[in-house]
Amino acid sequence: MSDLETSSSAVQSHVPPHEAVDGGARAAVRALRASQIREVANAGFGVPDVLPFWFGESDRVTPPFIREAAADALGRGDTFYTHNLGIAPLREALARYVSDLHGATPVDHLAVTSAGVNALMLAAQLVVGAGDRAVAVTPLWPNLVEIPKILGASVETVALEYGERGWTLDLDRLLAALTPGTKLLMINSPNNPTGWVMTRDEQRAVLEHCRRHGIWIVADEVYERLYYGAAGERTAPSFLDIATRDERLICVNSFSKAWLMTGWRLGWMVVPRALTDDLGKLVEYNTSCAPSFVQQAGIAALERGETFTRELVADLRASRDHLAAALAKLPGVDVKVPHGAMYLFFRLAGAQHSLELCKALVRDVGLGLAPGSAFGPEGEGYVRWCYACDPARLDAGVARLARFLDATGAR
Repeated sequence: MSDLETSSSAVQSHVPPHEAVDGGARAAVRALRASQIREVANAGFGVPDVLPFWFGESDRVTPPFIREAAADALGRGDTFYTHNLGIAPLREALARYVSDLHGATPVDHLAVTSAGVNALMLAAQLVVGAGDRAVAVTPLWPNLVEIPKILGASVETVALEYGERGWTLDLDRLLAALTPGTKLLMINSPNNPTGWVMTRDEQRAVLEHCRRHGIWIVADEVYERLYYGAAGERTAPSFLDIATRDERLICVNSFSKAWLMTGWRLGWMVVPRALTDDLGKLVEYNTSCAPSFVQQAGIAALERGETFTRELVADLRASRDHLAAALAKLPGVDVKVPHGAMYLFFRLAGAQHSLELCKALVRDVGLGLAPGSAFGPEGEGYVRWCYACDPARLDAGVARLARFLDATGAR
């Protein structure tokens, strides 16, 4: 037997037999949660006249001035590769926008990504790996909990609490979970699905604690503009308001929510300068760059979209209040009005098995809601309703829910 044959035989002998036979994905990938929201949506195929409130997007299209900017860019032939971190005019527009909201943020701290979820994956790839420990505040959009697991990290969850004030954070529990040796905290505020908004005092306490222990914070702030605070407040409290730009903080954002650009897949990150070169390498190995003509649309959103965003938030506030008032009249519903995002995450009779309940709602009355269990075990017993649509559509959905509750005798 030759040396080459010997080496080949030795390598083969270390391949687990079951891996060689089935050829499946590695264990960490197999263990990922499948989307229960998508499972409910799939149950709606073939069901006539379904009212879908399950996905996190408005029923309105992207504003014309943004679509026209992309069309103009395509007309100019703007279809080539760009810089890994984004075209200079978009990064400069982002620097002005972020600086206006949260204080001085130089261009070399900004990176453009192919969607907010891509930014979350890049952020995790920058700072965690196999064997690292991460912490996440839940209930939570499952991507944030599952992304570190893809990289081989473990994730401990700290659940928000539900009571008379709606969803709130037990700050002491979170700080206790952020032990020395923890590598990463994943936090989303305003929160999907609950609408919970982290207070400035909570952010200060968490930031100081993470500084002491060298813990990275990845702050998912894609809903920051969808905030229903006091008059004149343009954005929810952000870690960027209180942190320097060169500490262990990565803020992730997206064009999807504030400018109704979900299908465009365009996001951005604010990162310490020490990370930008390595981030550029990761972008190269993930997507290379965001499409150039889509980036041109992003410039239009930032430079011409402020009036639109303010009007959108006012409309969403009205829809939130309208839906919450209507749901509060139904038996078996416990709903509290949140301060941010575009969802009501409320307790519903029969939702102890929320996935099965939501499938029944689709099948029996054509109502599409997201099951609370899609956002982790802490969400069981609740359902999520996206209210980013016309109030008349919300009324039709409430009528269907009322019919279902009456038929099932839920109380």
